[in-house]
Amino acid sequence: MGDLNTFPVSFKVRDQRIVIVGGGDEALNKARLVTKTTASVVIISSQIEADFSGLAVTLEQRAFVPADLDGAALCFVADHGPDGEAAKLAARARRVPLNVVDVPDECDFFTPSIIDRAPLTVAVSSEGASPVLARLVRARIEAALSPDLGRVARLAGTLRDRVAKLLTKPQARRFYEDLVTAPSPDVEALLSVHAADAGAGVVWLIGAGPGSADLLTLRAQRLLQEADVIVHDQLVPDGVIEMGRRDAERISVGKKSGHHSFTQAQINTLIVRLAREGKRVARLKGGDPMVFGRAGEEIAALRKAGIAYHIVPGITSALAAAADAAMPATLRKVSPGVVFATAHGASDEELSHWATLAGSGLTLALYMGKEIAAYASGKLIAHGLSPQTPVGIVVNAGRSDRSFLLGSLGQLSVQTQSLPEGPAIIFVGNAVAHGDFQDAVPLAAAHYKVA
Repeated sequence: MGDLNTFPVSFKVRDQRIVIVGGGDEALNKARLVTKTTASVVIISSQIEADFSGLAVTLEQRAFVPADLDGAALCFVADHGPDGEAAKLAARARRVPLNVVDVPDECDFFTPSIIDRAPLTVAVSSEGASPVLARLVRARIEAALSPDLGRVARLAGTLRDRVAKLLTKPQARRFYEDLVTAPSPDVEALLSVHAADAGAGVVWLIGAGPGSADLLTLRAQRLLQEADVIVHDQLVPDGVIEMGRRDAERISVGKKSGHHSFTQAQINTLIVRLAREGKRVARLKGGDPMVFGRAGEEIAALRKAGIAYHIVPGITSALAAAADAAMPATLRKVSPGVVFATAHGASDEELSHWATLAGSGLTLALYMGKEIAAYASGKLIAHGLSPQTPVGIVVNAGRSDRSFLLGSLGQLSVQTQSLPEGPAIIFVGNAVAHGDFQDAVPLAAAHYKVA
């Protein structure tokens, strides 16, 4: 996601004036937009050509004078002649926010495409770069939102003081969620239910995938919007964390290979405590929580504490790596299966077992083995696996900065150069030869950085 050049806000204009300088179709289009507000709208132009009838505006057919902007909330300039130039200078001098129609570089603000469910509004803006795209996005959102949402929003507004007195913040948040999603909400019944709710918390163990935000599941995205707290590992990208509710608390537990700011025991204690406080906790883990995600230890702690939990699968790194390399991890008559294993801390007995499995045709997908790749490869060869066995490595699988390396087990066993930065999946087996590694760097030249 790129950085915003504008910050979206809602500007108060009640009982204030909005001045539009210009009398043509451009001015008319702006007038149709701003007359949806409670502001007083004034049209000033030496020549009024468009038909403003039917709009609640004040028409003044005359030359613009700087005093026209005294006390104005906003100014739109839809005139490219002397009046427009004078209005721009006056707006700058009086620090009145200015919008020059169709000239983005001269605008202090932009008018978004608006979905009107007053008092609820949804604004879509492209910072003036592509108004047509903004209108198309607006049309899709418009079709998805019930026309009745405005009534529900007004009802929620009238209940704020009462809800604040009756319910805790977590209870109130759930009450409003039920209020706006129920077809015909019974306010009194909902208040009674949520007031009686002891606020039992829940923990969602969510797989964040390999790193690309658009590989997150729809279920994970929905739960992130419902979570009160997001507890995330260091490898989870900011784009995924930002999918959470804006006011959700975010806690980084800093788990990364070789660096642990939180121990696993501390993480277990943290998520149990948060749930006992009645909070809904999104425990975000890179990849899939059930594949080298140490979810088992957290599940055991939650069970012991009697905390409700749910597991949301994610795309594990090996599957993302196989997809990046178009490499079938299983392939008829080549590889009848695939083994997910972590090379970090593997015993000699385990390496012997893997060598036997790979020798029978299975594909090995080794996690967390980059630092000991040469050692593990040498051991696999010592246990009978051929040095000619193909090896493919994907670094930063599922991300835009992924890179590929290709060679043999024998080459990897004598590799002395560092591999590219980032988590790596090492594939070992004949299935590698059926992948698309044409842009890969040979293992013998692995010290070269791959874009």
